[in-house]
Amino acid sequence: MKLDKLDKKILYALQDNGRISNTDLADQVGLSASACLRRVRSLEAEGVIEKYVALLNPKKLGKRMSVFVEISLGSQSEEALATFEKAVNRSSEIMECHLMGGDADYILRVMADDPVDFERIHRDHLTRLPGVVRMRSSFAIRSTKQGSALPISVG
Repeated sequence: MKLDKLDKKILYALQDNGRISNTDLADQVGLSASACLRRVRSLEAEGVIEKYVALLNPKKLGKRMSVFVEISLGSQSEEALATFEKAVNRSSEIMECHLMGGDADYILRVMADDPVDFERIHRDHLTRLPGVVRMRSSFAIRSTKQGSALPISVG
């Protein structure tokens, strides 16, 4: 799907406020409400907009630790990677998983309440992942920037 300037304006606005009314969105991007709704529906149908979510404040929910875990597997065969990824996807404790180039095969991000909670996640989830031969964890001291919006040039 080829995105024009109006599509990009819509996407930019929705990333800032996914609950904006169609009328307000249309006003913001300079379209009629019906034309704006048609474009949003098209962006959804094409999969450009995958879903709408609520972003939660981890600290308000007791999740004060962000931990990055480097994983090295014993094998990088397609089967080993697929088995590992399926196991990761079954764990609600793992927030993100990225296949990497470089020293580690994967980097995971988990959120924990505190060191005791991370120990539980490590014991009950991370050590049970298949094919892991090495694991190294790094704890974020402070997050200075976090975002969910993709950069979209509207100009």
